[in-house]
Amino acid sequence: MTELEIYKIAASILAIMVAIIGHEIMHGWVAYRYGDDTAKSQGRLSINPIVHIDPIGTLLVPALLYISGSPFLFGWAKPVPINSNIVIRNGGYNAMIAVSLAGITYNFLLAILLATILPLVGNPDSALSAFVYLFILQSILINVVLGVFNLWPVPPLDGSQALMYFSAKMKWRSIVEFLEKIYPYGMIFIILILATPLGNIMFQPVRWILQAITSQ
Repeated sequence: MTELEIYKIAASILAIMVAIIGHEIMHGWVAYRYGDDTAKSQGRLSINPIVHIDPIGTLLVPALLYISGSPFLFGWAKPVPINSNIVIRNGGYNAMIAVSLAGITYNFLLAILLATILPLVGNPDSALSAFVYLFILQSILINVVLGVFNLWPVPPLDGSQALMYFSAKMKWRSIVEFLEKIYPYGMIFIILILATPLGNIMFQPVRWILQAITSQ
C-alpha cells in the first residue's frame, strides 16, 4: 500500500465520520431548539464519535463499500433520540419537518463550503497539505452522497420522515398510513434499491450537485 493510499483511506474515514456524526448532531440540535432535550440529556449532542457509532452503518458498510471498489462511500451513525411529541407541541409539524431535514441541510451546506475552499488547497506540496486536500475532496463527495441518500422517501430515511410530517400537516392521512405500514420493511427496500440499477438512478442527483458546486 502506497503512502498516498494510506492518506486517502485516513482522509475518507475522517470525512465520513464528520459527515455522519454532524448529520445526527444537527437532528438533535434542531429538536433541542424546539424544547426537546432528549438527545442532549443522553449526551448525543457531543462531537465524541464513540457515542454516535453504529457498528453496521459507521463501520461495516463503509468498509465493504471501500473493499468492493465503490466509487463513493456513505454510511450512517446511530440515530439521535427525538421526542416528536415535544417538538410538535412547541413548533407544530413544520418543526418536525425541520428536524427531519436538519442533517441533510448540514451535509449539503458543508459540501458547498468545502467546495469553495478546495481551489485554495489544489496544489499540495507536503504530506499535511496532501491529507487536507484529500479530506476536503472526499468530504465533498461523501456529504453530497449522504444528503441525496437521506432524501429518498424510503423509511427510515430523513426524506420519508419529512414527507410523513408534511403529509400529516396537509392531512393526507393515506400517505402517513402508507409510510407507517412500510416502515418495518424500509431497510429491505433500501438494500433492493442499492443492489439494482434503480440505485444508479436514485443517486443520479449526486453528479448534478457535484457539478453545480464545483464549477464555480
